[in-house]
Amino acid sequence: MMAMLLDFWDFVQLQWAKLLEQTLEHIGLTFVSLALAILIGLPLGLFITRYKKAAGSVLAVAGILQTIPSIALLGFLIPVLGIGPKPAIFALFLYSLLPIIRNAFTGVSQVDATVKEAARGMGMTDWQLLTRVELPLALPVLFAGIRTAAVLNVGVATLAAYIAAGGLGEFIFGGIALNNTSMILAGALPAALLAVLIDFLLARLQHLRQPLLRPASLGLVLALPILSSFYLLPNSGGLLAGLSPEFAGRADGYPGLRHTYGLDLNTVIMGPALVYKAVHEGDVDVIDGYSTDGKIKTFNLRVLEDDQRAFPPYYASFLVREPVLRKHPELREVLQLLSGTITDSTMTALNYQVDFSKQAPAQVAREFLEQQGLWREARNGTGETIRLGSKIFTEQYILTEMLTQLIRGYTDLQVSAQTGLGGTKICFDALAANEIDAYPEYTGTGLQVILNTAPTEAAALSQDKDRVFRYVADRFLKEYGIQWMPPLGFNNTYALMMREEQAEARHIRTISDLKNYMTH
Repeated sequence: MMAMLLDFWDFVQLQWAKLLEQTLEHIGLTFVSLALAILIGLPLGLFITRYKKAAGSVLAVAGILQTIPSIALLGFLIPVLGIGPKPAIFALFLYSLLPIIRNAFTGVSQVDATVKEAARGMGMTDWQLLTRVELPLALPVLFAGIRTAAVLNVGVATLAAYIAAGGLGEFIFGGIALNNTSMILAGALPAALLAVLIDFLLARLQHLRQPLLRPASLGLVLALPILSSFYLLPNSGGLLAGLSPEFAGRADGYPGLRHTYGLDLNTVIMGPALVYKAVHEGDVDVIDGYSTDGKIKTFNLRVLEDDQRAFPPYYASFLVREPVLRKHPELREVLQLLSGTITDSTMTALNYQVDFSKQAPAQVAREFLEQQGLWREARNGTGETIRLGSKIFTEQYILTEMLTQLIRGYTDLQVSAQTGLGGTKICFDALAANEIDAYPEYTGTGLQVILNTAPTEAAALSQDKDRVFRYVADRFLKEYGIQWMPPLGFNNTYALMMREEQAEARHIRTISDLKNYMTH
């Protein structure tokens, strides 16, 4: 625990400027959306106090919006609003509506009827009754709704980083991708403290005595634009690069590019599943990806030649827990059937069939195994269950499906496949914790992310993929009791990509060309 805290403190000291930037972005995201929700939700809540027949419908719609999972909501919004701040702010705005509308309606509706009758008896108009009697008396309940919405937004805003909208989610997603607990804490702790602080301050306002509530409300209204202005979007011009969290942080990813080429890109961080869509639709100009990805052909992208060899080549293989192999030696024989069978071009073609031709991974896997003479009908065995996992991208689904079909065809073992588990940290932690028994992995990820190999040692190893394989295989077995099975055959290498027409228009074919274009 003490070592973890020291690592966390060291990370914060090194990254304090970035942490401050992300915290201010997070505050801005929270209060931009909150201000919009108050601007729309408060009048709507007051409207249904006068037209109660509409109350049920309005509250039902606001309630349904809040039940939509946040990732799904962002997925719905991206095709309409693209990536970046617009879908993030709109999603947070929608999540904020229910507590504000509901509390405005409840607070005004619960004002004592005799007080309202007395006000009308004094000759007050409906507007005067609302502004001079009902709203002042309902302010504590209104503040409770705003308080709920604000705290909710702080938590949901961490997902903004998934769609290149910034905030503290960048460190959280990066830490998950890089197996870096300190990075996860650097995003999660400030977000939690921010939620507690906002809740505390709004609670103080909520419980002020009645004479102080009006000036407090005015202060909150004035503070919202100031707090919203903390959301400062990068605007440095030139080409914009959309990078996945793992690539942005790995020594053999973007940091390696900067060291080798002196390349300083204007970057935004986003989920790995979105980078291809973002470049295809013109939201960004440059992305990272994998050399065998079928989306390269699907979206007509140009892979920039790594002319100075910044990206080392790595093998793909299966990671398997050693106790499982000892207990089921037939599983080792099945895994070895795939050894050396998949070339770079083959893997690219298989990915393309799923990404572009929309074939199911199971169908693509079966057709490949049939071509190799490896496919057999499933035995429908009654043996123990082997639990397979995968990360959340096409190649992993295909490889996991291949292994599933081989196990069922060659052994009496049963298979349970848990695909789409997320990034490296989730998959490897599940394997190490005996939650799954095997999943596809890459030796570069083992070297750089899981083992956190010292930069000098990693640099000395990484240009020789066979040395990397032997190194990670030895350390994984000794430290984790996990075996790397023989390589599948294809190289898995990072790559920078651009839209073909854009790269052609700018005469960019290599990463050096990109560097020269950006410096002139």
